[in-house]
Amino acid sequence: MEVPKVERLLVRAGFVLFTLALLTGLAVPAFLNHRMAVAAHLTGVVNALLLIAVGLAWGLLAMSPVQARLTWGVFLCCAYANWGTSCLAAAWGTSRLTPLSGAGYSAAAWKESVVQVLQVSLALAILAGALSVVYALRSPRASV
Repeated sequence: MEVPKVERLLVRAGFVLFTLALLTGLAVPAFLNHRMAVAAHLTGVVNALLLIAVGLAWGLLAMSPVQARLTWGVFLCCAYANWGTSCLAAAWGTSRLTPLSGAGYSAAAWKESVVQVLQVSLALAILAGALSVVYALRSPRASV
């Protein structure tokens, strides 16, 4: 059985993000909103595992070079940006799109807007990346 190609950079980036997420967990008391800081810690851990999983599954994906580059970039950028946005929300005390984690907190309108735009755009981008991977994992056509 052939071992599929591993995307080493995604796996390494996943472990770097995992380390940053662990450090975020240690820094929870330093944030304005502790509950959101815990959410940022968990977001980092989950996104790190996602990067590692995509990196390990990379050889199974049937993609064009352009699709591969875009998918790779979306996962790498969104994983880190998602963690960073959660940290920003915890530091600023925003709560518009995080009513459970942000309960009892509010920030200036521009801070709420920045976090909201980042969260919505990241959610859409990572959804596109996930759909790209699902499509790339389709069954290969039988040769005639």
